[in-house]
Amino acid sequence: MSGAESDATDPIRLLNQVALGYILSASLNVALELRIADRLADGPRSSAELARDAGVTEDGLYRVLRALASAGIFEEQQERTFALNPTASLLKRGPASLHDVGLWMTDPFHFRVYAEMLHSVVTGQPAVEKVTGMPVFEYFARESQLSTVFNNAMTSWSGPTVAAALKAYDFSGIRVLVDVAGGHGHVLTSVLRQYPAMRGVLFELDHVIAGAAPLIAAAGVADRVETVTGDFFTAIPPGGDAYIMKNIIHDWDDDRAIAILKNIRTAFGDRRDGRVILLEAVIPPGNQPDFGKLIDLEMLLMPGGRERTADEFASLFARAGFELARIVPTESPLSVIEARVT
Repeated sequence: MSGAESDATDPIRLLNQVALGYILSASLNVALELRIADRLADGPRSSAELARDAGVTEDGLYRVLRALASAGIFEEQQERTFALNPTASLLKRGPASLHDVGLWMTDPFHFRVYAEMLHSVVTGQPAVEKVTGMPVFEYFARESQLSTVFNNAMTSWSGPTVAAALKAYDFSGIRVLVDVAGGHGHVLTSVLRQYPAMRGVLFELDHVIAGAAPLIAAAGVADRVETVTGDFFTAIPPGGDAYIMKNIIHDWDDDRAIAILKNIRTAFGDRRDGRVILLEAVIPPGNQPDFGKLIDLEMLLMPGGRERTADEFASLFARAGFELARIVPTESPLSVIEARVT
């Protein structure tokens, strides 16, 4: 057995890696806040140069970058000199960047909430409500800076996931696509750009819609997009041939997820050709590692929702007046889940 294989299966090393994972998360947040990846875009630089440009101490920054490099993020090429590697390159701002996603996932807000995980396990209630005194989306509405971090992350995460969905799934035949809780409209505008005969409706809360106009205009589809504000627990605008949601149903427990789906069913009226398209993780069976199994805990602690298996999606749809038609895996962690009106 090689040394690498031995390290990977060593029980003590594995326990340490999991137990100390928060240290690397906090280190990554520092690197993101200081935009270290952007500062290395033109080539290797010393920790002293990076610290001077970022306005921080060289010793502290060096120790953070050394820890990240030991985990495979950045590379220490010479003593105290760092360079990008393929993983660190994803942290540069720009197209295909995970900078904004990383900022959200490592935000200190998460540390506060995850410190109360046991509360969720004991009570079944979101830990965020113990920490903030209110549901997470109400808190976002009050905390504009945190809301911006979250919405930017969701927009950024939409890039690779919607590209993968467009590659795997055929949206042909949809004249009007309604993006329910579509954030700043990245999913909707991406689909419309690939299908020029399609029109779209972006349905969101008013404080989110307010930030959508620049993205819609930049995508060149403003003449084909209508924005509508509202609450999907109250009603969903009619007139769509299909309703799409990315990472929305997972935010909610079964009763509230069904309420959203039933409102879509109501929006279809007597139509029998309507479809619902979800971009969600589908939890596989067994012990295999899966992104969705970790995000499922995010759902438990934050909005109170859950990731679901294929059977759980089928049950959810059936209770809302739909039938699960197919699940299309993509190159991203999310699948395209299609349901049809029954």
